[in-house]
Amino acid sequence: MLKTHWNDDGRAVREAGSPPRGVPVATYSIVARDPQTGQLGVAVQSHYFSVGSVSPHAEAGVGAVTVQSFAKPSHGTEGLRLLREGATAQEVLAKLRERDDHAEYRQSAMVDASGQVAVYTGERCIPEAGHHAGDGYACLGNMLLKPDVWDGMGAAFLAAEGELVDRLVVSLEAARSAGGDLRGRRSAAVIVVNAEPSGDPAVDLPFNLRVEDHDQPLHELKRLITLKKAFHHNSRGDHCLRKGDVDAALREFSMAVSMAPSQEELVFWQALAMAVAGFHKEAEPLFRELFDASRNWRVLAERIARSRYLPEESNALERILESGR
Repeated sequence: MLKTHWNDDGRAVREAGSPPRGVPVATYSIVARDPQTGQLGVAVQSHYFSVGSVSPHAEAGVGAVTVQSFAKPSHGTEGLRLLREGATAQEVLAKLRERDDHAEYRQSAMVDASGQVAVYTGERCIPEAGHHAGDGYACLGNMLLKPDVWDGMGAAFLAAEGELVDRLVVSLEAARSAGGDLRGRRSAAVIVVNAEPSGDPAVDLPFNLRVEDHDQPLHELKRLITLKKAFHHNSRGDHCLRKGDVDAALREFSMAVSMAPSQEELVFWQALAMAVAGFHKEAEPLFRELFDASRNWRVLAERIARSRYLPEESNALERILESGR
């Protein structure tokens, strides 16, 4: 731990002793706020197993935090608590460092709901270690193959287009292309939260995805992001269908299937919406293919036909089920 002594003018000075317990979570990450939507996000990649269970933390309307090097996950949860209570990102990071006997071994960054960022790289982090802060974002890394990777991460983030979740991953890809973690890569994670909390995690947390161990963690993370977006459309379609807005449901289900055509779950709900909308001839072959793949899809269709899920007076499923007997 850090040893404390007092100099001639009475000020406390801490000297680094033994490093903290635990394995260094060598990694690179980014925290950012989208100025257009107010969304807050954090993304990370590492050779460390399951980095998503250690480094990234975020809360809707509060902030996003990453902790790494000899990572102390409680800095993430405590950092969000302090942000929630009204402290700025700079104030929170200063408090966390002040209370930490091993601050020089840590690396962390955070962005608050206003877009203010704070970032810190302890002088005892394993090289190459450093960070770059910009307007509403911060990039950082340690144990990297080459120096200044964090600058390239920031440039890639600023140049990227699309949703915040996509731009965060572009930043990680830039770090990987520049050499990344000198040991390689095994895990990755991304969290994106909304600008305002609603109290409903399904709404507040649009993305919370982790790749625990994979030969190509960023490739897998991007696949999961696409799948998550598809299921977002599916959920909206489900909501529209239950409200009786069949046209909107068809649009949402169609978008979901176009993004993930191999997902039978998504095909099922698209076929259901088509049947309810009166497109029986178009829906029937989709159902046939599903029923041939697994009898359970037919069982589900039969149960839905008997439930109150569909708009009242809809007999679309009964007609399709009868035609296939």
